Amino acid sequence: MRLYSPSGTGGDVRSMRRLNRGFTLLELLVVISLIGLLVTIGSVSYTSAQKKSRDARRKGDMKAVQNGFEQFYAGNTRYPKTSGEGGGAMVGGLPTDPKNTGTYVYTFRYDATNGISYCACGLLESGSGNATSVPAGSSCNWGPGNYFCVGNLQ
Repeated sequence: MRLYSPSGTGGDVRSMRRLNRGFTLLELLVVISLIGLLVTIGSVSYTSAQKKSRDARRKGDMKAVQNGFEQFYAGNTRYPKTSGEGGGAMVGGLPTDPKNTGTYVYTFRYDATNGISYCACGLLESGSGNATSVPAGSSCNWGPGNYFCVGNLQ
């Protein structure tokens, strides 16, 4: 049986079937591999962006704590001595870490005796903190690491 073909030459049924079989297995594997690679790259970038976003919030929270405690100092001529006073110095209480699981929690140290110092730190997930630049004699003696700490300014 001969069929009409657009090129003007005739063809048989078997040759027409060969032309319309679809994709080969190799072509499908290449496309699936490329899609998998793009998904992997996208998920890694997304995870990295999430970590940086949480770290930015941690740094902002620590600066907010520092501002709240300095305002407390301006009104009381001392810093908060307990976490209750520290929470009272902040509108809405002390902030909580965005992840707030495992090691990613905020830590606060107070001078319970005199109220002359404090330290608030947040552990960062990526990047580096400022814990090495904190004076050795201060209440922020976490040591080197990815901690972002703030302390008293007075």
